[in-house]
Amino acid sequence: MLDTLALVVGPGIIAAVLSSPFLLSGRFRSLFARLPPVRSTIASYLFVAVALSIPFMIGTGIILTTTSTDGAALSNGLLNMAFVVTIAYVAVLPVAASVGLPRVGIDWDPTNYGLGTWLLLVGAALWYSAIFVVPLAFFAFVLALPTG
Repeated sequence: MLDTLALVVGPGIIAAVLSSPFLLSGRFRSLFARLPPVRSTIASYLFVAVALSIPFMIGTGIILTTTSTDGAALSNGLLNMAFVVTIAYVAVLPVAASVGLPRVGIDWDPTNYGLGTWLLLVGAALWYSAIFVVPLAFFAFVLALPTG
């Protein structure tokens, strides 16, 4: 049980640390400071980072356990999963943060959701996704190499 928890939470914590430079932005800190239920910047940030790692971890687990042992099939499955999750994050997360949250009463951007906020959110989503995509792409490349 502890191993499973570490496999799910560990990558999210690593991604949180590697994405932490985005917290230098007051807008980004404001977003996490206003998120329920804890309304604490660090606690909310860690919770979101771990939650966002789950689709990558579950997707990887599903691909590795359900795909044939053929290296090329595993490679394609991993790359396709990483691509779909990344596109979903880049398309959905900025919209959810700048349109959805204010509509439910969480007004977090002191600059009124301008272009800078959108660029920050898209950049953060791309960066966060890249933290998972780069190792997965490397692993997929190694799996696709011919054997023997």
